[in-house]
Amino acid sequence: MGDCLESNPAKAALEARYLGSSPPEPTNTNPVLNAIWHHKSSRHFLPDPLPSGTLETLISAAQSVSTSSMLQVWSAVAVQDPTRKAAAAKLCGNQGFIEQAPLMLFFCADLNRLANISAWENQPGKALTNMDMFLMATIDTSLAAQNAALAAESMGLGICYVGGARNNAAQLCELLHLPHRTIALFGMAVGVPDPGRLVDIKPRLPLREVLHLETWDDSCQRENVERYNRGLSDFYDWHRLFGRVSWATFVAGLMAEGGLDGRERMRQVLLEKGFGLE
Repeated sequence: MGDCLESNPAKAALEARYLGSSPPEPTNTNPVLNAIWHHKSSRHFLPDPLPSGTLETLISAAQSVSTSSMLQVWSAVAVQDPTRKAAAAKLCGNQGFIEQAPLMLFFCADLNRLANISAWENQPGKALTNMDMFLMATIDTSLAAQNAALAAESMGLGICYVGGARNNAAQLCELLHLPHRTIALFGMAVGVPDPGRLVDIKPRLPLREVLHLETWDDSCQRENVERYNRGLSDFYDWHRLFGRVSWATFVAGLMAEGGLDGRERMRQVLLEKGFGLE
């Protein structure tokens, strides 16, 4: 599968991304689109340090993203110290690649800055208690992180998002010394991918399942999901990962359990950290 990305890299990448369903025809290609279409999560990194200035490049790329009302309600904590990375890895689900990566970024929803500015300006900051402010911070943080991810991959680096940052959110806040009204939403491991452990492009749902023209239409949803079940199963079989349940069975089981490795406590942690959810 990975050997197919040769003569027409963009077309081959899209065929891999939509394995089992009709891929869109790439009508335009450029380095940015190719980087996007070839995205893979990297969980194996070389011990090589990152080139000087990499961190600043990634954060400047993140800051170049759009931001709602120019509020810029996010911040990032860069963790490179091995001891702190090991502690963070333990809190984030004991994922070894976090320790292996030379850089771990924690992207944070940050309303602390606006609270401080409100105090400096002798203003009450009433809007900070609104749930939309937390949503805004979450959206801004996610947009910024994706810019950083794309920048990293364009530089030949690999990344892996870490939702496990929410497994033990309160303890991670303590480890990172996050102030009131600030919380780590997710992490991002960054490093040089191990060429001996590269992965193939993982399939996604059919385009027609997530794209609705003019109005919502889920009349083919079951067909789309079953098609995706088959495509993802073929992907796993190709990689000799036999015995996996279908995607639909997996997500239904995940939703049925209710427990989310500690993330079900997020609402309480948000309230304790001073985020208004009114």
